[in-house]
Amino acid sequence: MATRTRIFSFFVFLMMMSFTVLSGYTSARVYKVGDSEGWTAKDDVYYAWADADYKEFHVGDSLVFEYDPNINDVTHVSGALEYKFCDYSSPKAVYNTGHDVVTLTEPGFHYFITSNQAQCVLGQKLEVLVIDDPSRPVPPPPSPSKNLPVGNTYKVGDSKGWNVYDSDFYNKWSEEKQFQVGDSLIFEYDNEVKDVYEISGDLEFMTCDPTSPVAVHKTGHDLVRLTEPGVHYFITSQSGYCEAGLKLRVVVGPLLKAVTYPNFPKKVDLSAIERLNNWLKTFKPQPHH
Repeated sequence: MATRTRIFSFFVFLMMMSFTVLSGYTSARVYKVGDSEGWTAKDDVYYAWADADYKEFHVGDSLVFEYDPNINDVTHVSGALEYKFCDYSSPKAVYNTGHDVVTLTEPGFHYFITSNQAQCVLGQKLEVLVIDDPSRPVPPPPSPSKNLPVGNTYKVGDSKGWNVYDSDFYNKWSEEKQFQVGDSLIFEYDNEVKDVYEISGDLEFMTCDPTSPVAVHKTGHDLVRLTEPGVHYFITSQSGYCEAGLKLRVVVGPLLKAVTYPNFPKKVDLSAIERLNNWLKTFKPQPHH
């Protein structure tokens, strides 16, 4: 009887271990960057944080950045050189709500800095290696772009904010506006609406599919900067709300090039005193020969 009990206990132990291991591989994890330190300027904090406790970041995991948005942001840059030199001029994405949830949707190295360059130089930057199927190629980084200007800020839905209205409400709202790179969107919502998901394509937008977001925002007052031209899609992951019309599609135009004009000589406009002096010079006595 004792032998059968030990065998049964061993079997239960194996089942629990298997479940634990499988759960670790199949469940996406959420990491608060810097743990209790948060996202701030401290030398080598984030290098040590990423290496501590044998962390492995997988596609689908999320990073939570908490900080003071009055002095910081989270700038996702495209390469190691931008990371090393704290170059935020060509970001992949910019987050600045103070509580940013960034979902890791692609394998490879990901680089995060603050655009507050003084604090970035002091060590406020994070490099993480995201693991997925090793046979899947890592896409090349996007081509660099110019410094982004400070554009217009639009509150989504104006006074109505981000909530469920008629199915065409946000379509009409966006069609009345012209968005350009550098503009920002503010999503304001209460506890009834849980989040804003930025998604990558028209099919996901049409089917309200939140499974592979580009970015996730959940603060209730989310500021999203439009850093790239093209079509941008936003939905909520809340069941039934997106299908009822809580989704936004915006077309973002490229940066407008400054128009330069040739330098023409300025018109000489003499003052009254200068004209009088010139006239008096005509009466200057001529030298005698």
